[in-house]
Amino acid sequence: MNDVVLMVEGLSAGYHRNKNILTDVSFAVRQGEMVGLIGPNGAGKSTLLKTLRGLLEPLSGRVKIEGSETSRLSSREFAREVAYLQQDIEISFGYSAREIVMTGRYPHLHWWEKESDEDIRIADACMAYTGVQDLAERPVHMMSGGQRQRVLLAKVLAQQTPLLFLDEPATGLDIFYQEEIFRFCRELCDRGKTVLMVVHELSLAAKFCSRLMLVGEGRIISDGPPSDVMTSENLSRCYGVTVRVVQNSATGSVEVFTEPSPDNGRRALLLDTILGRGEA
Repeated sequence: MNDVVLMVEGLSAGYHRNKNILTDVSFAVRQGEMVGLIGPNGAGKSTLLKTLRGLLEPLSGRVKIEGSETSRLSSREFAREVAYLQQDIEISFGYSAREIVMTGRYPHLHWWEKESDEDIRIADACMAYTGVQDLAERPVHMMSGGQRQRVLLAKVLAQQTPLLFLDEPATGLDIFYQEEIFRFCRELCDRGKTVLMVVHELSLAAKFCSRLMLVGEGRIISDGPPSDVMTSENLSRCYGVTVRVVQNSATGSVEVFTEPSPDNGRRALLLDTILGRGEA
């Protein structure tokens, strides 16, 4: 068990003590795993990630990172263990890509210290890896969504933490940038990083993640390799619709699609009303 980097024991999480979103969640994550948190909107995926990062206080239970309880870590110590990329980051000021990426080095600096040549070298390497070095001086708010996400990924890499928590890092991006973000994460895990990420792109999760956790009904419904978790039965139960999971024989990739619910003609009547052709 000495390769366990994240241990969660009996965790209950939510925003109010009298209303749990997740109850009695337990799991361990080992070094090098790329774990995708999947499930419907509102299931508690982001809540779980925020609680693990310490942004929300656990309602009960314990979280340990490399054997240390997170409740005993200072903010600086926490930031040296976990880099967190939240969803929907607004950057409205004229900060350049370089300035954003350099903030990833702050957990390693004292308040009176300036960035050293080594800090700059690390930041430059992170920007080069994510393909934004040529954009170093460009204001981030003037970038495309894909460029901005790569800058933010470079920023969390610059923290040089063993754990990365990514909340929907590819949502809203076109398929090229989505695959690129997932491919970066897979390469990082192959080199010893550990990634826990909230994912909505199920086919990409199946392709790149080494492990999936299906979150729903206030708990983790299924946890294991993508082929075990992403079944029609599991997804239909969790998402509340009829879901089919098939493997494309030509590409070997997994495809996920839904089937329409049975209809007694009610939808046709509603459409007639919407189109001005009748009454519902």
